[in-house]
Amino acid sequence: MGTIISLFYVPWPIVAAWIKPLPETVQEQVNDATKLGFDGIIVYVDEGGKQPEFYAAGLKNKEKNIPADPHALFKIASVGKLYKALAIAKLERSGKLSLEKHLADYLPELKDRIESADQITLKMLVQHRSGIPNFTDSFNYWAHPKENDDEKLALVLDLPANFKPGEDYEYSNTNYLLIGRIINRVLGYNSFQYIQEEILNPLNLKNTYGSIHDVNMDDVMSGYYVGYDADLKTDDISSMLATADDLGNFIRALNNGSVFKDKKEQEIYTSIYKYEHTGLIPGYQTIAKYHKDIDAVVIQFTNTVNFEGYNWNLSEIVYNRIVEILKDQMNS
Repeated sequence: MGTIISLFYVPWPIVAAWIKPLPETVQEQVNDATKLGFDGIIVYVDEGGKQPEFYAAGLKNKEKNIPADPHALFKIASVGKLYKALAIAKLERSGKLSLEKHLADYLPELKDRIESADQITLKMLVQHRSGIPNFTDSFNYWAHPKENDDEKLALVLDLPANFKPGEDYEYSNTNYLLIGRIINRVLGYNSFQYIQEEILNPLNLKNTYGSIHDVNMDDVMSGYYVGYDADLKTDDISSMLATADDLGNFIRALNNGSVFKDKKEQEIYTSIYKYEHTGLIPGYQTIAKYHKDIDAVVIQFTNTVNFEGYNWNLSEIVYNRIVEILKDQMNS
């Protein structure tokens, strides 16, 4: 009886996707993703010494039955933290700010609104070691996401810290909201303008944007949440947008060091943040990684999300299988 009950709780969709024989080509695996509940998928593969390859399956917009476009813009969600962390490293290198200064030094108006603001360093914010609660963990947040940073920050002001500064790690979107404010305050202008001038323009990345207000919405891949009929692409949740190739070129530059002005700047970045990221918001899932063993950048966008199921796990399985196909092709 116990065995029968335990089998009931086995995540069979994940098991089935994982044990299925590996197809021979990336395109076959991308096509299979649409059978796992994803309305659309885009994959970009940049193997060193080869021309980048683009793959797509499913739909860019299911209401209009528009096929998935490998060059569509996509909301990259938390992957945007890589750009902000890099901006912090560049500003530290140029002497415009200090990783060891405190939150209260840069935003003194928050000294009595965020616990230990006078002990939380900028470095702790970057590394998610501040203890500040995550505003997206607020009850039922994604049912009614806030439209501006003031409203988001208000959700955590005056709340007790989750731990003392530097004593633990907890991923918190509030940290990067505050980082954006600090950059704005130090520079006197918007942080994305700095990212554009110091990161995107030198890399000739012309298809990366700071907001949906800066793009033609027809160029954006639609986003869907299971059980909710509306297209989520017009929701303004402060996400950066990029095409898969722009994001892939950024990840390549981050990992090969060409995005840094010198070794010292690279050392600063390495000391504070990572070289890959994932992103997950309603309607949009992103995986952006460099695989050193095969010298390949692989970007995957999927535009269907379900926080309550195995949706994210399935996207990771698809991604990992694509990487395995690339390894098999390299060794064949």
